[in-house]
Amino acid sequence: MSPVLAGVLQLLALVAALGLSYRPLGDHMAKVYSSEKHLRPEKWIYKAIGANPSVEMRWPAYLRGVLAFSAVSVLFLYLLQRVQGSLPGSLGFVSIDPDQAFNTAASFVANTNWQSYYGEQAMGHVVQTGGLAVQNFVSAAVGMAVAVALVRGFARSRTGELGNFWADLVRGTVRILLPIAVIGALVLVACGAIQNFSGIHEVGQFTGGTQQWNGGAVASQEVIKELGTNGGGYFNANSAHPFENPNGLSNLFEIYLILVIPFALTRTFGRMVGSLRQGYAILGTMAAIWIGFTALMMWTEFAGNGPAFDIAGGAMEGKETRFGIAGSSLFSVATTLTSTGAVNSFHSSYTGFGGGITMLGMQLGEIAPGGVGSGLYGMLIMAVIAVFIAGLMVGRTPEYLGKKIGTREIKFAACYILVTPALVLCFTAASFVLDTPANSMTNSGAHGFSEILYAFTSGANNNGSAFAGLNADTQWFNSTIGIAMLLGRFLPMVFVLALAGSLAEQTPVPTTAGTLRTEKPLFTGLLVGTIMIIAGLTYFPALALGPLAEGLAA
Repeated sequence: MSPVLAGVLQLLALVAALGLSYRPLGDHMAKVYSSEKHLRPEKWIYKAIGANPSVEMRWPAYLRGVLAFSAVSVLFLYLLQRVQGSLPGSLGFVSIDPDQAFNTAASFVANTNWQSYYGEQAMGHVVQTGGLAVQNFVSAAVGMAVAVALVRGFARSRTGELGNFWADLVRGTVRILLPIAVIGALVLVACGAIQNFSGIHEVGQFTGGTQQWNGGAVASQEVIKELGTNGGGYFNANSAHPFENPNGLSNLFEIYLILVIPFALTRTFGRMVGSLRQGYAILGTMAAIWIGFTALMMWTEFAGNGPAFDIAGGAMEGKETRFGIAGSSLFSVATTLTSTGAVNSFHSSYTGFGGGITMLGMQLGEIAPGGVGSGLYGMLIMAVIAVFIAGLMVGRTPEYLGKKIGTREIKFAACYILVTPALVLCFTAASFVLDTPANSMTNSGAHGFSEILYAFTSGANNNGSAFAGLNADTQWFNSTIGIAMLLGRFLPMVFVLALAGSLAEQTPVPTTAGTLRTEKPLFTGLLVGTIMIIAGLTYFPALALGPLAEGLAA
């Protein structure tokens, strides 16, 4: 079987698995967030944190809940790292330095999971399982809660109430993420991923030397890392490490975990707004971009020119032979079009155009299908922009799902799409103005520029993957990427929740003959075009200096 055919078959198998999961999972999530009942374990949690889950919140109160919970999470995770050296199960590792502890705490709470450290050489069992793994669950649940709040904004009328943040947070964790993670961890263990709390031990080598490895609760952390679109690996090699991702079957299963909730949330959206066809339109937009990017990535990585590429059958540098070009391309597109950031190959070693595709996937806003929760609310923001553009073209006040998109609403949407590009481009420019950050680059020229552009693109868009080759464990990068991760996560949430509150207060507008049919393929095409044009106009000059210049010079 040719590698290309194997890649196509993997893609088809993945699409089939996602298709089978779409309806039951999407409907289940809609029921979870619409239910008025509380499970007994949930009641215990509410009592422990002193929250009343039955009280409806307007958007400022909902936002305060999001920010307060996240601030406490950052502080807790920071302190846990700072006292690691005194904790049992630390495996002899010392406490984490202040700048790196801040960077890691901000990273995992912001659902970015950027890592400027070697996991197997820095973090003990307590920090890994009690700190990082816990944040993998709750940071994903926060994103889902904000997405559901925006959906309620479209679904409700003549009220500013968006639900209860604490109820949405707990239900998302207990009823959605936790059950799937338990089953998924068993699958990964069956595939060969490790799950233990062993200490550091030496492994003999055929050359006569030894190598040190430590164990850990890897399978359980790996599954929520992918399912919650988090991305932080137990080991520095991330999902290229055989303890995390043993074989081709586990690789395909991990890609499935990355994509299943973001795609299924479009069904949840359709259910909650009372029109499944609206959910299908958003699904079609996400799927079109994802399949297009996957096809482009496979083409550019299989079609590399030169003797080395010909012998290997494509661009195999930086890729695991266990997965090959097809499995690596599928994974890289899935992880950069979502806010996952896990890697099973090293994006810095991709062809110039291949590296550019991974970068552009993040620069779209990670909305195809995007992160858990963040992909849906990001795509709905782009839908608001698209109907606004359509309204300008026909001279009508734009409407979406029966809600008028007026001056206030479009300002919130515009602020949302401006936050991350400003963070990415300003921090990248500052890094080249100063001497010290530029010295962290391993490569010079276009590829070196791509290293720093990729780092801030990954941080501000809450992805977390790295281009490799960049020494990011410096005070400059730990601090600035940490700031970019926090602002890139929570500033957009401010505008999303403000928009949700504004929409929920409106009286629905009746559909007329002049209303744009947003459930039709025409709108899907308009939405795809809007996304590509906005990203292209924003990032093309920067991409031209990095991956495009490198690809054209090859």
